[in-house]
Amino acid sequence: MKRYFVFVVILFISWSVVNNRFTDEYVVKLKQDSIPVMKQNPLFEKILSEAPKYEVKPTDAKIDQVWKAMPGYNGINVDVKASYQKMKANGRFEASKLVFEQVKPKIHLNDLPPSPIYRGHQDKPMVSFIINVAWGNEYLPNMLAVLKKHKVHASFFLEGRWVKENPDLAKMIADAGHEIGNHSYTHPNMKQLSNDKIREQIAKTNEVIEATTGENCVWFAPPSGSYRDDVVKIADELNLGTVMWTVDTIDWQKPTPQTLISRVMGKIHNGAMVLMHPTDSTSRSLDSLLTQIKAKDLEVGTVSQLMDEERIVK
Repeated sequence: MKRYFVFVVILFISWSVVNNRFTDEYVVKLKQDSIPVMKQNPLFEKILSEAPKYEVKPTDAKIDQVWKAMPGYNGINVDVKASYQKMKANGRFEASKLVFEQVKPKIHLNDLPPSPIYRGHQDKPMVSFIINVAWGNEYLPNMLAVLKKHKVHASFFLEGRWVKENPDLAKMIADAGHEIGNHSYTHPNMKQLSNDKIREQIAKTNEVIEATTGENCVWFAPPSGSYRDDVVKIADELNLGTVMWTVDTIDWQKPTPQTLISRVMGKIHNGAMVLMHPTDSTSRSLDSLLTQIKAKDLEVGTVSQLMDEERIVK
């Protein structure tokens, strides 16, 4: 009798599964094995057929002949199962309800040999401000206030000697959430230094920045953009990437605010890195410059954010 009862129960469960194989509840429970079953659902099949139209392949990091090291950028695929879950209530395909997942490239910036970086990825709608600091203390408070007003962060590359002489200002920059980079210790022409002196300039600056601000640098900006291959390699050995710039404000020549803004806006583009210093020209231009950059639907972020492969989805 017991054997007969067990047989009947098993038969009933089997019948229930077969006759409810197309219900939403069953689709959800299947999880990993669900796609073959859901493909028999017209809505699921529609999403599956439309998905390739929205696919964007990831871009690998590479060494470019002109721009040197360039970061990769995530691609996107449609998450078919998640999209189905969002659309199933209405039972019809709606492109606005598609759910996307990002796909990482196979080659990353860290996989490349040491090489300077002049810009971010050309498809990333973001720019970065590289602010080199070895003087101009009087302009820093206003610049920090403007950046705070616009809720953006920049990358401040600090000279080690300046940090030692101005610890409070260095901590003010770090405490405001800005990225801190290495700008050598005494602002020498790095191209002309011996390898030992190159290492000393970078390592000593790392030490004083960490001791003063608690920040560990991940980027190095050679003073005046002067470097040779050994500079880039030694920075890499010290776990720093070497960054240059795409757009130069030339603010040290004391241009008028309008001249500086026109100079930048005439060249700004996806992935641009804008070089500036704490000067009167930059301080007076910064508010309008940020407003105009945002009006171009460009975000402003740190160098690390610009180099990140994460795709910005508008």
